Amino acid sequence: MRMMRGWLIVVIALAGFALWVCLPDTTGFRFDSDGDGVEDAGLRVQQSLGLDIVGGLRVLLQAELPAGSFSIEDLRQTANNVGRRVNALGVTEPTVQVQGSNRILVELPGVTDRETAVRAIQQTALLEFVDFGGLPGRGQEFVDQRILTTQQDAILRQREVTADGSAFVNPMTGLPFETVMTGAGLQSAAAQINQSGRGYVIAFELTSEGATVFGPFTGARVGEAMAIVLDGVVLSAPVIESRLDSGGIITGDFTDEEAQTLALQLRSGALPIPLRLESAETVGATLGQESVGLSVRAGVLGIIVILLFMVIYYRVPGIAAALALLTFILFNYAVFKLIPVTLTLPAITGFLISIGTAVDGNILIFERIKEELRAGKGLDEAMQSGFFRAWQSIRDSNFSTIIICAILFFFGQTPGASIVAGFALTLMIGLLINLFTAVLVTRAFLSVIVEVMRQPLQRRAWLMGV
Repeated sequence: MRMMRGWLIVVIALAGFALWVCLPDTTGFRFDSDGDGVEDAGLRVQQSLGLDIVGGLRVLLQAELPAGSFSIEDLRQTANNVGRRVNALGVTEPTVQVQGSNRILVELPGVTDRETAVRAIQQTALLEFVDFGGLPGRGQEFVDQRILTTQQDAILRQREVTADGSAFVNPMTGLPFETVMTGAGLQSAAAQINQSGRGYVIAFELTSEGATVFGPFTGARVGEAMAIVLDGVVLSAPVIESRLDSGGIITGDFTDEEAQTLALQLRSGALPIPLRLESAETVGATLGQESVGLSVRAGVLGIIVILLFMVIYYRVPGIAAALALLTFILFNYAVFKLIPVTLTLPAITGFLISIGTAVDGNILIFERIKEELRAGKGLDEAMQSGFFRAWQSIRDSNFSTIIICAILFFFGQTPGASIVAGFALTLMIGLLINLFTAVLVTRAFLSVIVEVMRQPLQRRAWLMGV
């Protein structure tokens, strides 16, 4: 009994934390972990709702490279980079999926600014640091102009297309400018206000590999020009003032939005495969606010009916089951916000089914206890035996269903089957939590209630549902 009191304290503490997570205004917390004055650690809490509930943007992207010039792994890496970009846009739980052998589908719940989202996703963001040494006028005449570099030339050859001479040819020599380093050598990038007070700049830091290239080059070219080129267009042509081993500043008279978008693209990496916009459509919420409200009310009504049934039919054990079921719902919703899990209609269906499995577990336990009491065993012995015998059945049935959910989740990663993955994920989470609540939580509540009401329960067997 003392052990059950300890478990009850643990359950109450976890329930208190889960309740805090479930509150509508809870967004988590941040703190400074290394004492540098920057909050860089903490806990993020957010509610993720799918396109069928809140609407949003669905974008279909087509690879521009000819078939056979890239592998499926290249396409998956491109999809990963797209995913990092849309995550950095602040989109709540976007969906990025490879479709077929040359397409990527992006779903952005809650997004309304179509142009900004598509531009951030689609742009290849090939950043190059290019050698402009020896040019008259230090290369300032090329700012905002398109030039050909050795890196772009390699990409064009891979695409098996011919560059337009007027657009790409080097007006000085007719040959490509030498690319010293690409954006792959960047560790991080962030938009900052220009210290001159006009516009914004992007501050960047180098990786160890980038530093081994960039440091020696800038050290050997002090006093000469170097071009910063994005997707073939010269952003700026600054003069190298000193050796740069760790990072530097990209200038270009950027606005705040332009600097934030460029920094995002550089942090997310260039797309291994350039993408063409195939379609972009705004998706309305298929359920709608009124339908969501009705669904929530129907769910609440169903839970109330279940709670009343458990209390009326099983009496005192039913009270413990009701408390355990409420705890189960609280734990599930907290996990959904902590992961976070995108709540679509199929995902909500999976959650509701898991509530049914939690009720089934409690029914199985109480029926076992009633059998032991009818066999003449005392309260404590009947409860211990009932929970032990029921646990084996609950464990086996839940694990077999969890295996099925894992299979569904795996196949739900294929294009067009994401709704299956959402259903499987919420059901699997509910089944795992049920293994804890159906046995330990229910037993902790029931043990404390039995201890408080031992004498009335021993005199009136009907209070135990017998």
